[in-house]
Amino acid sequence: MWLLFAFLSAVFAALTSIFAKVGIEGVDSTLGTAIRTVVVLLMAWGMVFLTHSQSGLTSIDSRSWLFLILSGAATGASWLCYYRALQLGDVSKVVPIDKLSVVITLVLAFLFLHERFTVKSLLGCILIGAGTLFMVL
Repeated sequence: MWLLFAFLSAVFAALTSIFAKVGIEGVDSTLGTAIRTVVVLLMAWGMVFLTHSQSGLTSIDSRSWLFLILSGAATGASWLCYYRALQLGDVSKVVPIDKLSVVITLVLAFLFLHERFTVKSLLGCILIGAGTLFMVL
């Protein structure tokens, strides 16, 4: 089931880039990011209440709160930078650079989460990096 959700995530991320590029035209990128964030906020809390997950709020420990807040701050910074990049550049160049996050994530997961870094993941990182350079140069 994770594979289906991962694929759907990729499809929606692709649509996000196209919709954002069209929507950000003539709009301040920070304002566009704020509008997008409100929509995401409403959708996320809507799902919380739809699935009756709100009762779990009281059982979240302080460490989880800290890292969820840090994750939210990183997401916000990413979105602000992404929307500004989309406003200034071509989607076909911004998106591949943004997807270098895959390589950065694998390296950080290896360093901080002690996940395995295999020959296959190393080769994948090299290919993603090379592909990104090929697409943007």
